[in-house]
Amino acid sequence: MNNGSNRTMDPTCTSSPPLAIEIILELNTLGIILYSVLTFMAAVSVLVYIEECVYIYRKVPANKKSVIIWVNGAAPVIGTMACLGMWIPRATMFTDMTSACYFAVVVFKFLILMIEEVGGDEAFLRRAGKHKLKISTGPCCCCCLCLPHVAITRRSLFLLKLGSYQFALLKLVFTVLSIVLYTNGTFDLSDLTITGAAIWINPFVGILTIIALWPVAIMFMHLKTTLRTIKIIPKYAMYQLVLVLSQLQTAIINILALNGTIACSPPFSAPARGYMMSQQLLILEMFIITLVTRLLYRRQYDPLPEEEDYDNENSKIAVSSESA
Repeated sequence: MNNGSNRTMDPTCTSSPPLAIEIILELNTLGIILYSVLTFMAAVSVLVYIEECVYIYRKVPANKKSVIIWVNGAAPVIGTMACLGMWIPRATMFTDMTSACYFAVVVFKFLILMIEEVGGDEAFLRRAGKHKLKISTGPCCCCCLCLPHVAITRRSLFLLKLGSYQFALLKLVFTVLSIVLYTNGTFDLSDLTITGAAIWINPFVGILTIIALWPVAIMFMHLKTTLRTIKIIPKYAMYQLVLVLSQLQTAIINILALNGTIACSPPFSAPARGYMMSQQLLILEMFIITLVTRLLYRRQYDPLPEEEDYDNENSKIAVSSESA
């Protein structure tokens, strides 16, 4: 005789994510509206990005075209991949990997963007040669205030670029390795045991991410005053927001789903429902970020004034204020 404690569990709560056709057949009126609106947002994000690429191709100097297109594509690409993951839940792992690989390149491209906004490597070294870099910044060494400032040389600039480039390269390598192990049945995101591949690969990728973000933060702290006229602070804020939402938010939701905090809802198991919630949130968030970044990057790209001219202008302002 069964008592109240012997409850039957819906088979879908322990099954793999549903197929796309199963989702379509299970949608009610509210679900149809939700999926339609989110798909529309993802499509609009792509159209806005295409229009922005056309503008950049026509109006922006050649040395900045590529990096600006790469950086601007972060939100639309992540939103599009999230839309694909929403409609095809069994592909979520691959869409997330694609988004992560793209953003790994964006981290490096944003560093290059700041240098190109100054005028390139030679202009940066000429303009900043008499200054030093403050390396006690996040995310690695924000608490290490005793670290010395580093002279700006070709070698230090190369190391900054290398620190971010390694993430773009190694992230792709580990993604390919993860897919190969997945086909062999060795890589499983839900397998957090010591013998699973995910528990070794993901923390190492996290360390690479922190190392790659450090040079970008160092360069931003050094150039934020010089580049304030081109709104580098809100641009950096959008870049950081994409990082937090696409990496940290997704990881938190997935962990909650794997721990059973997020309940299953047929036809979705608890992990699949967590992934679905993450994809839906990303579509909305990346749509908003796409519109904001369009406002930030759609401008006249005039060269920055030389630092000597800028210093002379500040001196004149200071003298005039003192005489007044």
